[in-house]
Amino acid sequence: MARIEGINLPSNKRIEYGLTYLFGIGLKSSQDILRKLGISFDKRVRELSNDEIASIQKEVSSNYTTEGELRKEITMNIKRLQEIGCYAGLRHKKGLPVRGQRTKTNARTRKGPRKKGSAIALKRKVSKK
Repeated sequence: MARIEGINLPSNKRIEYGLTYLFGIGLKSSQDILRKLGISFDKRVRELSNDEIASIQKEVSSNYTTEGELRKEITMNIKRLQEIGCYAGLRHKKGLPVRGQRTKTNARTRKGPRKKGSAIALKRKVSKK
């Protein structure tokens, strides 16, 4: 099992997709790394030699911001936006979509589940006499 940047890569996956398990490395970055090092995309993680794993580790650590360092950078950027009080920072504080998406409908991922007692539910029910 290959261990890169403190993350165990799944041994039965192709290395092209296995590298994407690192936070901050997507498919394009993974392909760029493998192309630069001359490693076949079709190789499985378990088939990598120790030299190949070491070269991937060196490439990732020297040229890419990943894992904890990247997470810290992202949270610092969000905190900075909130402190200066810009629109995006206010949206982050309120837990609403930041990039201009509609919120009248949808946006449930950011807003959470619907609240009980919405306007429709509170309308007075008409009773028959």
